[in-house]
Amino acid sequence: MLRRKLFIAVALWSAAACTLAQTYPERPIKMLQGFAPGGNADAIARAVSGEMSKGLLQPFVVEGQAGAGGTIAATTVSKAKPDGYTLLLATGGHAVAGALYNNLAYRTVQDFDMVSTITYFPFLIVVATDSKWSNLTALLANAKANPDKVAYGTAGIGSTHHLAGELLASMSKTQLLHVPYRGDSAALTALLAGDIPMIIAPPTAVLANIKAGKLRAIATTGPQRWPGLPDVPTAAEQGVAGYDVRSWAGLMAPAGTPRLVIDRLNVELQKALQVPAVKARLEDMGGEVRGSTPEEMRVMVANQTQKWIQVVSEAKIPKQ
Repeated sequence: MLRRKLFIAVALWSAAACTLAQTYPERPIKMLQGFAPGGNADAIARAVSGEMSKGLLQPFVVEGQAGAGGTIAATTVSKAKPDGYTLLLATGGHAVAGALYNNLAYRTVQDFDMVSTITYFPFLIVVATDSKWSNLTALLANAKANPDKVAYGTAGIGSTHHLAGELLASMSKTQLLHVPYRGDSAALTALLAGDIPMIIAPPTAVLANIKAGKLRAIATTGPQRWPGLPDVPTAAEQGVAGYDVRSWAGLMAPAGTPRLVIDRLNVELQKALQVPAVKARLEDMGGEVRGSTPEEMRVMVANQTQKWIQVVSEAKIPKQ
């Protein structure tokens, strides 16, 4: 009797999922991102959602739920109905959170169905143009001589920016003081005002001010120089051998979303990434545009989470 009831329940669920997939989407789709408006995640979400809406024939509503390294938005999406109408624009901070936070309300991989990656990008280490540090080597030498006196600002605790700074301190055997802000824009404002001597931020957040001569990038965090600022050396080139921190952005849905819905979203996202204007916009942000299958994204997120778990452990970074 129990087996028969289970069979009927599964059959009904399968039929409902099939109907949903065939009619999807019938109303606007909400895309959440976990950082402040105007930041990198917000810009990426708007760049791809505007194009996806054309293929899906429904508008996207991009909503920011900033705070706690993106975990507030991720929690909302993980608990949402798995019907394809609530999505998460996740960044590298999603994997970082899985390593840094003790009591997340969700599991970083198992509680989400992946759609596709969107872009990969490095960070820039940036100071004011009148800074006494002309390069990263000088900054780290000063930090080594003055433990916890050299501060760096980021988009918040638990962000990839934060872990990039912690890893930099660990690998250079220095002690840097982390000052979290509520998003890239707030950190940038603090740097321009002289409240903080250095920030770690994605290119899109600081490039305009660098080009205007208000700020100076002294290092990139990737393994190669960033094409947008080819004269700026990597951290590895300046004595921090092996240092490599890049973030990513990708689209996720709540676990249990019908596969046909995931596949439809994947198709529309891949199409969006091929549109010249969208591709150019993402590249202007410093990113390498790279879509994926849902399975490839799942493996990537799992691997990234394990990487940051190891970093947090080896660097003895306090868990939040």
